[in-house]
Amino acid sequence: MRAVELLDQGHPQAQVARMLGVTPESVRRWQRQMEQGGVAALRRRPPTGRPRKLTDKQVEQIRVALEEGALAHGFASDLWTLERVGLVAEQRTGVCLSRASVWRLLTQKLGWSLQRPQRKAVERDESEIARWVAHEWPRIKRGP
Repeated sequence: MRAVELLDQGHPQAQVARMLGVTPESVRRWQRQMEQGGVAALRRRPPTGRPRKLTDKQVEQIRVALEEGALAHGFASDLWTLERVGLVAEQRTGVCLSRASVWRLLTQKLGWSLQRPQRKAVERDESEIARWVAHEWPRIKRGP
């Protein structure tokens, strides 16, 4: 719309393109659309393709449910997996999501990222490890 306004004011296409940070071809295309279909031709069109499975309200419901933690939903540990998130989403919204859809929900809609838990032995003794590194390793490294 702004490009057409500038063109109507007498600015050349190249100058309008520079002012708006677009290519001159885009300005020419908008001008053609305006000439052929008027202002209605320049208005945004609704997105094409399959409609979204989840509304914004449902995404918010899922976010709140996930923030409660996995333990609150009856899982044995407080780790979220794609399968677990999918189950909670289906329980809360009634919409069954594929693993790929759950991944997109978590990363694109909710801004979550992949987190992998660190695996440590239960028997690990940090003080004993520090002692070994300080005393035993130098002795072994020096040799007999």
